[in-house]
Amino acid sequence: MTTQSSKKTANNQKQHEEVKRLGFFERYLSLWVALCMAIGIGLGKQFPELTATIRNLEFGENSHINLPIAVLIWLMIYPMMLKIDFSSILDVSKRPRGILITLFINWLVKPFSMAFIAWLFFKHLWLPFIGEELADQYIAGCIILAAAPCTAMVFVWSYLTDGDPAYTLVQVSLNDLIMLILFAPIVAFLINGTSDLTVPYDVLFYSVIAFIVIPLVLGSLSRIILIRLKGQAWFENVFIRILHPLTVLALLVTLILIFAFQADNITDKFVHVVLIAIPILIQVYFNSSLAYGLMKFFNVPFNIAAPGALIGASNFFELAVATAIVLYGPESGAALATVVGVLVEVPVMLSVCSVCNRTRHWFPEPETD
Repeated sequence: MTTQSSKKTANNQKQHEEVKRLGFFERYLSLWVALCMAIGIGLGKQFPELTATIRNLEFGENSHINLPIAVLIWLMIYPMMLKIDFSSILDVSKRPRGILITLFINWLVKPFSMAFIAWLFFKHLWLPFIGEELADQYIAGCIILAAAPCTAMVFVWSYLTDGDPAYTLVQVSLNDLIMLILFAPIVAFLINGTSDLTVPYDVLFYSVIAFIVIPLVLGSLSRIILIRLKGQAWFENVFIRILHPLTVLALLVTLILIFAFQADNITDKFVHVVLIAIPILIQVYFNSSLAYGLMKFFNVPFNIAAPGALIGASNFFELAVATAIVLYGPESGAALATVVGVLVEVPVMLSVCSVCNRTRHWFPEPETD
């Protein structure tokens, strides 16, 4: 009987490996990020005047809201918000354990654990190497990164672990609603409490309006109107697919511009990039392990446990980068910290996916409605 069960498990794992494949872009995302980094740094070093001109294209004087990056980020975030179906939240009561654990990790553990880890490393362990000013900047960037739960890429990670797509959608939808209320207060509270920086709350508020509220409202209205006019199948199989290449292009161009703005920081302070990556990696693995462990303890099925752990670990880095730039400028240490988050996101999350897939036998069979 045991042998038969083992064979079945092995066959299921083999089938999973054969079926689950990332798309071409997602499969080589680490490579694209590396290429964008090289192109961006090259532009920043070889064409400093052009880079400065692009960097100075702001909505208003000293607003720090770079016009090209803002437009590109809207092009990335709007398609993400189209996927959010808030009516699915009504199903939360059917299986509350997984969502409660996810929300606990995302909003009561993750931002605060990142603040503590960043404070420990940058204010103490790394302080002799980076100095007080950059320590504060790096702490701020890490906090901004951790306070923004992932939205788009979670669907990719969930797919790779056979996650329940409907339940993943519920988790993401609730996070986006909560983010409207808690993102700004948590960022301001933690940055003020762990560094000597002050957060211009009005600027932070406007960044939430610009990069969360507006895309969320537009995405929700577009979803409702287009589904009524064209139907669910056309919306998902035609409209969203048409936007996907535009989203990818916007992401790549955004990365090129960010790396161009950060060219001097990255080349002159490459050691700092490594120093920033270490606490971010610790935070990701800590939160994903805690979420996964709690899912196991409360006997949550694997197809909910795995996405929950992945949501607890990953970040909405597009929003984080935009917020850091708005608050402290494109050349700031805070912006650099969020950029480092982009660099480590994909390989780290793929490693978490791998661990989840190898331990799926720890969990009960998926629940059925």
